Amino acid sequence: MATGLLTSDTSNQIVTTARTAIGDSLRSVTYFTRDDYEQLYLRDDLERDADLSTFIGHEWRGFTTAQTAYEGSELGDYNYTIRVFDNGFLIRVTNDREGVLVTTDGLTVKDFEEVATALRTYLEERALD
Repeated sequence: MATGLLTSDTSNQIVTTARTAIGDSLRSVTYFTRDDYEQLYLRDDLERDADLSTFIGHEWRGFTTAQTAYEGSELGDYNYTIRVFDNGFLIRVTNDREGVLVTTDGLTVKDFEEVATALRTYLEERALD
């Protein structure tokens, strides 16, 4: 599914990170920046009909809005977002220049924390490179 936004090794590492934390409940993995996105993984039993461009635009704006709205609040720093839908969950992990959207079947809060921590650590390490 690579389009050239990421190297093959980076794409594989992001998918492996999500897959290790989530297992067979992983539905999809999409990497995004402010200007572009790349779907890195889509489970075989799912259709390629999602409007990723709209999703990414909303999630990027959502990140910016959340950062501004909660900045300096007693809640502390923003970590990640979980969205709950009838047929699955979406987790968004972002920093100020890139992010990853992961969709899953049912998971526990501990599972979400594990994948968010793993992906956030990976993005932070990339930012240092």
